Amino acid sequence: MSLQTFMTGLIFSLPSGIIQAMAGPKTTIDGKTLDPRIALMAKQASKGPALSTLTPPMVREGMRAGFSVIDAKRRPSVTVKDLTVPGGGAAALPARLYTPSGASGSEPLLVYFHQGGCVIGGLWTCDTWCSILAEDARAIVLNVDYRHAPEDKFPASVDDAIAAYEWAVANARSLGADGKRVGVGGDSAGGYLSNVVCHAMKKAGKAQPALQLLIYPAVDWTATGGTMVSMANVYPLTAAMMDWFAGHYLNSQDERTDWRVSPALEADQSGLAPALIYNAGFDPLTTQGAEYAARLKAAGVAVVYRCYDSLSHSFTAMSGAVPAARKALAEIAADVKQAFGRGA
Repeated sequence: MSLQTFMTGLIFSLPSGIIQAMAGPKTTIDGKTLDPRIALMAKQASKGPALSTLTPPMVREGMRAGFSVIDAKRRPSVTVKDLTVPGGGAAALPARLYTPSGASGSEPLLVYFHQGGCVIGGLWTCDTWCSILAEDARAIVLNVDYRHAPEDKFPASVDDAIAAYEWAVANARSLGADGKRVGVGGDSAGGYLSNVVCHAMKKAGKAQPALQLLIYPAVDWTATGGTMVSMANVYPLTAAMMDWFAGHYLNSQDERTDWRVSPALEADQSGLAPALIYNAGFDPLTTQGAEYAARLKAAGVAVVYRCYDSLSHSFTAMSGAVPAARKALAEIAADVKQAFGRGA
């Protein structure tokens, strides 16, 4: 354990009142109050340059360093295996397989895509969270690292997500799963890619995933109102950062309306996989996530929707420092377990 990690853990173990005093006045927007531990993170981050002013390699390095001190350790009971899976255009994608202890081969499979705006992140981004899902949801989890922009711009990430999911369906039993229940999920950009997979399966006339797990998903890259305004400057994702992601990911701004970029804009949302949708209160994406959940319900799709008002974007990587994030992840994993159970 590094000294920085030790000191971070020591600080965040202090009573909430003391942490709030260190962070300064409470952050309250739209009637919601930010968790004091995240508020302290935001205060520390404000001392550095805005991420939207940096290059992708710089942000990638900073993200990895930051997550390393606020995320929990991987669940030790989960067996982990690194492998390679096929992506779009014959790309070979790094992947990581998580198997819960005592697995019998009767478990479902969840294909998971990480956050990062299709520009940053990797297998490490959601390593701990995938181990939590494997253990608590009693599922085999396949964590897939798709190609990133600007090295590989749209639609590379989409092509990779679709190809990896279809490969996982075809190879579920060899991965240790039951072969009958294969879901797809992700956080932020990973949630967006997961939803695109569902639309792609529908358009191709193929079976839907057993479920789609969408955690603060970016499903409408044209969104401008609601929390894109009120939460435009919150930590760690800002509206400026969303534009930074789009500038690196897209070939042109016209692509924002492509269904493979903004699947929420599709006229027909019926027939998609049951959706588990989770928002953070302090996030520019909150409005679009809530509106999309309502749209899916109106289209007859089974939906579980929750919003964790005191949390921010990226809370899936904060379980080592924020008790409210740990509690949220436990609830999400329980929902996933129940949703897979209904499909058994």
